Amino acid sequence: METVLWQTLAGTRGGPNRARILRALDERPRNANQLAEEVDLAYNTIRHHLDVLEDNGIVTSSDADYGTVYLPSDRVRNHWETVETILARIDE
Repeated sequence: METVLWQTLAGTRGGPNRARILRALDERPRNANQLAEEVDLAYNTIRHHLDVLEDNGIVTSSDADYGTVYLPSDRVRNHWETVETILARIDE
């Protein structure tokens, strides 16, 4: 999981935005529209990053079609120390 986190959050051009999204979801679960407002990105950009995060097991979502809520996965919670290290490196 650590390799997936480094690659997804720090190893690509979109990583910093995915890290910002994960940080916002750590504060509280949100839907894509709320995230777009919170991190000041276009809704479609948020959707793309959420798909990447979900495909890699970093976030999980409710089963609702409309207003789907996202939150960090249990697997990521078990590796949160790695997430904190990555976030600190991105903030430098």
